[in-house]
Amino acid sequence: MNNFRSITIRGFRLSSDLVRLESVGAYRWLRSRSHVDSRQIASRSIDGSVAVQHRQNNTSAASNKPRLSAVIVGAGPSGFYTAKYLSLAISKLITANREEETSIQTSSTSSAPFNYSGIDIDIVERLPTPYGLVRYGVAPDHPEVKNVENDFASVAEGHSDEMQCTISYFGNVDVGRDLSLEKLSSLYDIVVLAYGCQADRNLGIPGLELKGVLSAREFVNWYNGHPEFGSIGDVVQRCLWPDGNNGAVSKAQVVVIGNGNVALDCARVLVKGKPGLESTDTPSSVLDVLGQGVKKVTVAGRRGHVQGAFTIKELRELTKLKKEGYNASFQVRQDELDMGMTESSVKELNCASGRPKKRIDALLHDAASLDSSDDGAPKMVELRLLLNPTKIESCNQNADQVSEVVFERTKLQGEPGKQQAVGTGETETIPADLVIVSVGYKGEPLEGMSDSMFDKQSGVIANNHGKVSGDNNIFATGWIKRGPSGIIGTNITDTKDTVASIMKYITSECQNALIESPKGRAGLIDHLNSNGTKTVTWDQYLQIDQVERDPKRLRNNVQPREKILSIKEMLDCLQKK
Repeated sequence: MNNFRSITIRGFRLSSDLVRLESVGAYRWLRSRSHVDSRQIASRSIDGSVAVQHRQNNTSAASNKPRLSAVIVGAGPSGFYTAKYLSLAISKLITANREEETSIQTSSTSSAPFNYSGIDIDIVERLPTPYGLVRYGVAPDHPEVKNVENDFASVAEGHSDEMQCTISYFGNVDVGRDLSLEKLSSLYDIVVLAYGCQADRNLGIPGLELKGVLSAREFVNWYNGHPEFGSIGDVVQRCLWPDGNNGAVSKAQVVVIGNGNVALDCARVLVKGKPGLESTDTPSSVLDVLGQGVKKVTVAGRRGHVQGAFTIKELRELTKLKKEGYNASFQVRQDELDMGMTESSVKELNCASGRPKKRIDALLHDAASLDSSDDGAPKMVELRLLLNPTKIESCNQNADQVSEVVFERTKLQGEPGKQQAVGTGETETIPADLVIVSVGYKGEPLEGMSDSMFDKQSGVIANNHGKVSGDNNIFATGWIKRGPSGIIGTNITDTKDTVASIMKYITSECQNALIESPKGRAGLIDHLNSNGTKTVTWDQYLQIDQVERDPKRLRNNVQPREKILSIKEMLDCLQKK
């Protein structure tokens, strides 16, 4: 099977990295997927409890070996990658063990036997819908990034005869509300925390409490239709259209604090407005608020362009807004580019890893050389550099409404790769009807998590290669493990690191320590049923997905979906089976 290049499962084409079959074990892994709803959780009763048709025994009748159980908290990219690579690792180990058991070689060179016949993996998600930041964080005008959902669906929808590895989805289950981390740890052999970062880094300046000041996390969740951020639309409406939306470009000025890709996403969405987003999955209610877009968006960062956290793809999109018909120009100041080109910055550009930064430097210098101050575009995105926000102020007429942001001019000092933005004492005030603070996300501990398990200063779970600190069976992966950095694909390497730690635990401590296998999936179902938790199975999520894609809901024939914007509506649309 080593020549096997690709496969389609239940209508989804798997990506090359998902179907790279390098061994018989990898092939058996693909064959061993189990669709949880048809094999494990057949239906949900009318009162919302989960019904079980075939509860898995902890021992396989064929081999008289127990089955491992694992639960993953969070159905974002890191959660699905964990399910994929943990399944693959277990299947390979089982295959290798079987081959060794049937080998005629002497046992003196054989490894310790693997005492399990397979693994049952449950993915627990707080919301009814899966995919995390892919659904609610990726910009709607980046549909090519959202296509990774197809790969994740393939993980959830695989099926098998051998049942070495099964995967179940439990949506609408909040760890901390519906069950505790301690309970999960007692039910499963392995617990993997992959719930991401759900709070904001604190900018720590006066004025953050003013009306019209939002975090990028709030703004991004709102324009992506997150069911818990609908009220943000009222804030944006008041800031952009204080006199009502008259169908023209909003006269509002917006300041975005930060210089990463999320900051650029916010700026792009604001200036594109409804005309630039109608073909995306942006909710119609969001487009009604954005209208024709805003007059001016200023994106300000405290460091120079060489140290900016944005990538050239997102930056290039801003420079092409007018050319591509969005009626928005892009500006960057030559003097600020020059101020950032310290001797250390030049060395950063010319070092071995400086090629991406060189491309950004060239792009921005080209943009600065163009005089777009009078190009007729009704909207503009301005990139400002070497400006550190010191306070956000309100207007005289409305003491609690934002009106401007005060910045201090900075200069760069330090060695290459270690430059710091140091204040010069010079200040500049930029008017703002809406302020979006984009300085990073931050993780929070789960309720009941001990102090030794969580690093409050960095906002991540204390871990060593994914193994959570302490005598426990808990692991971490994704942003809550390493912090909010990287792209979706970064989670692959990160997850493989965690899975390696899980496998080490399984093949040593877990095998030797367990006297009686936990109840796993059956125990989770019993607990949720006893609490009356309305769990959403994978098949039921597909019902939600089908409703969102119903042509009757769509505003045009290219819109991929019209998202359901409340959890109640999601649950109400499920068929009672």
